[in-house]
Amino acid sequence: MQESVTPEPREWKPFIRILFRFSFLYFGLFCVASPVMLFEFTGLFGIWLPDDAVFWQVRLMEPALSWVGHTLFGIDAALYLNGSGDQSIYWVQLFCVLVIALVGTLVWTLFGRRVEYRRSAGWLLLVLRLCVAAQLVHYGLAKVLPAQMPEPALTTLLTPVGDLTPFTLLWNQVGASPTYQILLGAAELTAGLLLFIPRTAVVGSILAVVSMAQVFILNMTFGVPVKILSGHLLLIGLVLLAPEARRLTAVLVLNRTTGPSTAPYPFRTFRARRIATWCQVALAVWVTVSITYFTWGIWQAVGPDRPKPPLYGIWSVSEFTRDGEPAPPLLTDETQWRTVVFEHIGQLSYQLTDGTLVTAPGTIDPATHRIEVPADTAGGTPAAALTFDQPTPDRVTLNGELGGHSVSMTLHRLDPDQFTLRSTGFRWIQEQPAQ
Repeated sequence: MQESVTPEPREWKPFIRILFRFSFLYFGLFCVASPVMLFEFTGLFGIWLPDDAVFWQVRLMEPALSWVGHTLFGIDAALYLNGSGDQSIYWVQLFCVLVIALVGTLVWTLFGRRVEYRRSAGWLLLVLRLCVAAQLVHYGLAKVLPAQMPEPALTTLLTPVGDLTPFTLLWNQVGASPTYQILLGAAELTAGLLLFIPRTAVVGSILAVVSMAQVFILNMTFGVPVKILSGHLLLIGLVLLAPEARRLTAVLVLNRTTGPSTAPYPFRTFRARRIATWCQVALAVWVTVSITYFTWGIWQAVGPDRPKPPLYGIWSVSEFTRDGEPAPPLLTDETQWRTVVFEHIGQLSYQLTDGTLVTAPGTIDPATHRIEVPADTAGGTPAAALTFDQPTPDRVTLNGELGGHSVSMTLHRLDPDQFTLRSTGFRWIQEQPAQ
């Protein structure tokens, strides 16, 4: 018989038993119901899954959640595949999880046995730790590459700061400094990897709480629609640290020695723990390699080496004629282009004389030298059918029809690095604070 390695634990008080029951039900249901908490473990198998496979739980519960939203809150709770994690349907789902957990805790307390659930608590902490670890590896790698916050777009360089949403401002602030983003990601990635290993899980939990506290505050104050997930990752990090509270207080606050951890763990013997540790290390490798593969694909699609359209860049319109006559730059002219931006394949952006930026679908055919922009009556985008000629790399002429008129434009390339945001580099010496 192998000797147990579990130290003598403290006896659970009634309040601790009730708190465990609620935590077991609430966080367990949250991990199962949340679209992303378990999906990371599918790893490379995600290649063969549908694009919306991550939402299978919400899809399954959508009729019931829609009914609850309409009946109790008077809202239309529907799932929109737009990347927002704070949609009405997710808040309704969270409400349902909370109600089920509260009712379940009450029933469990009234009719359950008054025993300590240390084995169950160990499994709960293990599952929560691995779920948080996978999420931190995901978001950490997304910043380390860095793909989560790309550098400010060319159109952003033309947009006044006052026209940016807080969310967009935060994204561009981080994206403007890849080094800062990489360091943020390194902290999250390190926390995630440490959480996968039982012996370093406490250090990983501390780093995870610090990282997620910052993320949650930013999400709350800048309107980033990941408040539910980031808030729960922070809460789960605190749950993981709760069994170690006495030991951490003794070492960090009271400057005292402390004994081994008495936190619940589902494996009791040396052999079982060793096997479990290697399984968790293997899971860490699987998750990290898989997320790296997918994140690298995203980085190739949004990074500086991504495919770019012909005429890529910012072009200033120096001459604009309509129906053979020079058009004066009137602020009320809704069809005169002041600046044209070719940044993404399948679309173009143009700035009107009043400064309004319009992004519209458009095709640029380098073989026929044609630019086609379909009309959008709802958005007010006029149709354009233009041919372009590029006599020099920094000069382009456009001729054709725009909004039902014959137009001719002369464009000159603007260097994006001339904008202050991109031209201001690191300096040790700064005589002025805004230099």
